[in-house]
Amino acid sequence: MGVVQFGKKGKLSPRYIGSYLITERVGKVAYGLEFPSELSKVHDVFHVSMLRHYVSDHSHVIPPQPLEINLDLTYDEEPVTILDWKDKELRNKTMRLVKVLWRNHSVEEATWETEDRMREMYSRLFYDY
Repeated sequence: MGVVQFGKKGKLSPRYIGSYLITERVGKVAYGLEFPSELSKVHDVFHVSMLRHYVSDHSHVIPPQPLEINLDLTYDEEPVTILDWKDKELRNKTMRLVKVLWRNHSVEEATWETEDRMREMYSRLFYDY
């Protein structure tokens, strides 16, 4: 899978995290947020389109999982397990795909990857298949 940049682009869509206190309005469409110390390397000003209103609900509390952020504000993705298999028919061949659950992501964010590539990079996922 490789590296996914925080909040930019990549195969896996970024998730919303928070809630964080808005500390200031920066211009007409940007807001400064107050982050905890573990997010000190993340820029604290966001465009209004990146923010979501949050209604407090105690059932939404999820214990934080350690996430190692590299110096360039990226992190390495690690697959957890294979959720499903399917064959994709192309013009003159059939390609085997696997649905992969990634660490620090929910089941809804699982992605379809080619079986050959996943076997090459993460053979430990295929020990009993």
